[in-house]
Amino acid sequence: MARATKKLDDLALLLEKTGGDPRRLEAVKKAQGFRRSWIELAETLCTVRKKGAFRKWGYDDFFVYCKNELTLNKATVEKLTISFSTLKRHAPQVLARDGVAKTIPSYEAIDYYAKVMGDGEPDDDGPQAPRKNRQGKLAPPRVSAGVMEELSSAVFDEGQPVAQLRKRFDSVIFPKPKGADQLAALQRASGAARKLAEMLPDLDGIDEKLHSRLERDLGQLRELVEAQAAPLREKLKKPSRRTTGAQKKPAQSAEAMN
Repeated sequence: MARATKKLDDLALLLEKTGGDPRRLEAVKKAQGFRRSWIELAETLCTVRKKGAFRKWGYDDFFVYCKNELTLNKATVEKLTISFSTLKRHAPQVLARDGVAKTIPSYEAIDYYAKVMGDGEPDDDGPQAPRKNRQGKLAPPRVSAGVMEELSSAVFDEGQPVAQLRKRFDSVIFPKPKGADQLAALQRASGAARKLAEMLPDLDGIDEKLHSRLERDLGQLRELVEAQAAPLREKLKKPSRRTTGAQKKPAQSAEAMN
């Protein structure tokens, strides 16, 4: 992080000394103040991309510009721009906040809300494409009005961090299919056994006979785990009726959780 900060500081100084493009300097300075005001940076990024200003600065790709010049990776940039567009569509009043008298939600929290709404990147401020997750699947279907009201309040009024939002709403909005937790535990156990087997040759004090026995036992353990995981894996691959928030009880309120 220190190296990225220094890079931004040096670039800002260079642009100021050489009379660089004001919009380019603005983007760098907004990146410097990222933690203090993500909304300003996100708005600038949307403008730079929409106007194609990065091309004038020697970049053919918007995300390459963000990575090389602003030290922001693609995932962060997508969260920022989608979150800003989501605010404009669903909670424009937040854009007028100063961050002191009224809390500004984090971009991670807004991104969580955007995923629930199915909001994707806008096309030149036009309709937003359906949001997809990392596996390329569409976002979950709309949840019940009651759950959405709770989520909106938690994000925009209470300013809850994304970790608390996940704890409070994931089981309702992103329910895991039956057996998913068990499969995850089995996969972790298999991975741990594999890593331990790979470490055996580097451990001192283990004679060849003991090494062979441990390697055999760990191999048998992985086979046993895989025998239990295989049917679960196949079962979870099959399409099933998805339970949406509209069919479940609303998430607990903040008061009920405390």
